[in-house]
Amino acid sequence: MSRTTRLSSSLLRVAAVSGVAALTLTACGSGSGSSSSSSGSGEIKVGLITKTDTNPFFVKMKEGAEKAAKENGVQLSTAAGKFDGDNAGQVTAVENMVAAGVKGILITPSDSKAIVPAIEKARAKGVLVIALDTPTEPESAVDALFATDNLKAGELIGEYAKAAMAGKTAKIAALDLAPGVSVGVQRHDGFLKGFGATDKDVVCAQDTGGDQAKGQTAMENCLQKEPDINVVYTINEPAALGAYTALKAKGREKDVLIVSVDGGCTGTQAVKDGKIAATSQQYPLKMAAEGVKAVVAYAKDGTKASGYTDTGVTLISDKAQGGVASKDTVYGLENCWG
Repeated sequence: MSRTTRLSSSLLRVAAVSGVAALTLTACGSGSGSSSSSSGSGEIKVGLITKTDTNPFFVKMKEGAEKAAKENGVQLSTAAGKFDGDNAGQVTAVENMVAAGVKGILITPSDSKAIVPAIEKARAKGVLVIALDTPTEPESAVDALFATDNLKAGELIGEYAKAAMAGKTAKIAALDLAPGVSVGVQRHDGFLKGFGATDKDVVCAQDTGGDQAKGQTAMENCLQKEPDINVVYTINEPAALGAYTALKAKGREKDVLIVSVDGGCTGTQAVKDGKIAATSQQYPLKMAAEGVKAVVAYAKDGTKASGYTDTGVTLISDKAQGGVASKDTVYGLENCWG
């Protein structure tokens, strides 16, 4: 990198283009990779790396970053893994963005631990690194974290489910994300805390990767294991809709309570339609917009964002429960994403 700093401005532009091309070529290969794009103009360069570029949550995050980049007159480069969990693709993206001369990188880590060495190398070269949505492990591996309080998001739906059950004996199914992913762990633990339960009270737990088809399969498996399940916690709304499909096939869709997290437009509409009882809505556009502003501030006067910034979460349901603060789907649909 010391040699790169001595290149002329024209060669820097070539290096940036080469980095983007490398990312694109990797995406076309059979191994891990990522897709990328760049937009905007200006001397300050900001990078955004998401888990995928197809999940509506990350699409909205990218929109927020693009809008903030335009408003602040900076150049934004974006990249995404080929799939949720593509750490190798994210490592490649970090390396190429550093080589292209970004001042800061915003990243939603696919693997909270495995990405840390790449982040440490970027920070050692003076790049500000901010995690969005998903904390690294340890959280201190980045300069700052802008995210939903995922533990609180889980707590809210746990409290809601407890109140909605009104003293009935709960048989809980947990449709989780994947082992070791901090977001999934926090939401799962938060739900149990809000419900006043422990993992011993969960009669069936399955990983879904946050995927609707896998959520349906997981629910089918749980119903085979424990037909009397009456509460379903889901990592996100696609998994929740998969669970609903499986329950409907068994004629159980009206007597099983499904709660979830995300607040996407499809999921919020599912709450309105009665498929999901409640969801905790988060705000990806705000995460990205605040992240871009933080990089701009760092580039202009050296101000470093630090610590954790809570970007908010709201419980959405049309069947409010006493003692549990919530807003209805009118509010939810006005503030949803996707």
